[in-house]
Amino acid sequence: MSTEDLQKRTTVNIQEKANLIWAIADKLVGTYKPHEYGNVILPMCVIKRFSDTLAPTKEAVLKANDLCEQRGLAVRKGFLTTASGYDFYNVSPFTFEGLLSDADNIADNFRSYLNHFSENVVDIIEKFDFDKEITKLDHNGILYNVIQEFCSKKAYMGADEISAVDMGYIFEELVRKFSESYDEQAGAHFTARDIIYLMAEMLVAPQRDQLEKEGVTATVYDMAMGTSQMLDCLSEKLLAIDPEAQITEFGQELNEQTFAIAKANVLIKGGDAENMRHGNTLSDDKFEGYTFDYIISNPPFGIEWKNEKSKVEEEHKRGDAGRFAPGLPAIGDSQQLFMLNGIAKLKDTGRMAIIQNGSPLFKGDAGSGESNIRGYLLDNDWLEAIVQIPNDMFYNTGIATYIWIVTKDKQPKRTGKVQLIDASKCCEKRRKSLGNKRNEFTDRCIDLIANAYMAFEDGVYEDGELTVESKVKDCDDFKFTKVAIKLPNKGKDTENVPFKEDIEAYIQKNVYPYAPEAKVDMKASKIGHEIPFTREFYKYEAPRKSEEIFAHLQELEQQESALMAKIMGR
Repeated sequence: MSTEDLQKRTTVNIQEKANLIWAIADKLVGTYKPHEYGNVILPMCVIKRFSDTLAPTKEAVLKANDLCEQRGLAVRKGFLTTASGYDFYNVSPFTFEGLLSDADNIADNFRSYLNHFSENVVDIIEKFDFDKEITKLDHNGILYNVIQEFCSKKAYMGADEISAVDMGYIFEELVRKFSESYDEQAGAHFTARDIIYLMAEMLVAPQRDQLEKEGVTATVYDMAMGTSQMLDCLSEKLLAIDPEAQITEFGQELNEQTFAIAKANVLIKGGDAENMRHGNTLSDDKFEGYTFDYIISNPPFGIEWKNEKSKVEEEHKRGDAGRFAPGLPAIGDSQQLFMLNGIAKLKDTGRMAIIQNGSPLFKGDAGSGESNIRGYLLDNDWLEAIVQIPNDMFYNTGIATYIWIVTKDKQPKRTGKVQLIDASKCCEKRRKSLGNKRNEFTDRCIDLIANAYMAFEDGVYEDGELTVESKVKDCDDFKFTKVAIKLPNKGKDTENVPFKEDIEAYIQKNVYPYAPEAKVDMKASKIGHEIPFTREFYKYEAPRKSEEIFAHLQELEQQESALMAKIMGR
């Protein structure tokens, strides 16, 4: 299915479904404030989806459970999952609709129903801290009405009618609505799918012929998975290449609610839900020692790592035995720590697509943690490409963002090279904004960017009004020596000398003509790395001539005079 078709499906059928479900929040008015609606709506959606998915095999599960009781079997999981057809089940005699038959005891019966789910589902429900909401709903006399609304046809969410991908869209829309009502950052929970599809395309494009020929067996990982939609999209891309692909998904997420949604999503679509793990990736790595074929992620940027400081520094001191040996960024921004986590978890043949803002390109002087992390990537020749995507592509920010493609197994033609792609003008305007998201990638956009990437040449690529520019640079183009210059009576100055240039020749040309008394202190020099992306694509535009500006001002004055005369009726 094309990106446009997917977008249409989101904006029509899926959005309509999400809106109908969100309308149930009308029952919460007065008891809950708008920003609290998600505390009820999101877990109820998860519970109802489990319930609807299990409905066709409900009787078979109850019979299997009765048989186990008759035989005195303590271990029943295998029998019950076989009966349900899934890796989860519910042995309560209640059905979701059946809860409505006893209005006086609906809270107790609902709790009993939830507690009779299999342990993996109970764990998901507990992550929502939903029991207190049941109490609140019951005490305010609206629990019955809420359950009744979720029993309606509009709230049906069984896996036979709504796929895991579609359900992901519904959750995205619900989370977005919840975030908007709370004035919270929706982008903290998920990334727009058009961006993910570009990332997925760039991950698999160089290997497509091989994958089509040999088939796909892959592990995929997202270190900040939100509701797991990045994993879904990448798996979808791999399955399009090989319908029999063997894909194993892994993800870690800090937010309890979004983690619960992600785990439910994987469980219902038949994946291994134990590979979805809750915790702080930086300070509590749940996948220590694991490596993966593909990593796709949009970790938080501009977020400090003060709370993780002791654990991160402890791991840094472990050197190569840990993830953070190359260096630590400033405490105010954790995104390069996620980059290092990803590098540590890439197989020798692995590939990673990770979103960063502009800061990791240049922040930090020579010898700083930020510079050393860039140097770690460049000196090991793992950085394959960086793509600047347009502004206003995310729900929660309009700033410039970049997709970094990292691999430990570059194609021979890319050895020692980094490709920079300016795709900031390759997008189409949305008819309706979603938060800060005013632009989107269509198939034409993704194809144009992918073509520029695969061509691996300097050049401008165009498709109608869409434009992409590519530049191929040497890794050493982003390396410099910060040379210490001593000036009598003026103290410690510096010069950043491009790594490819001879230092003495550079000083002779750029320093001595202006400060002949200067002395170079090579012992105090440091190696630094920066990627001046904006400078590489800068286009000089000559300022307007003064006579043109003057003529324009005169024209504006005449227009102003004519307008005022019209207003005053002269």
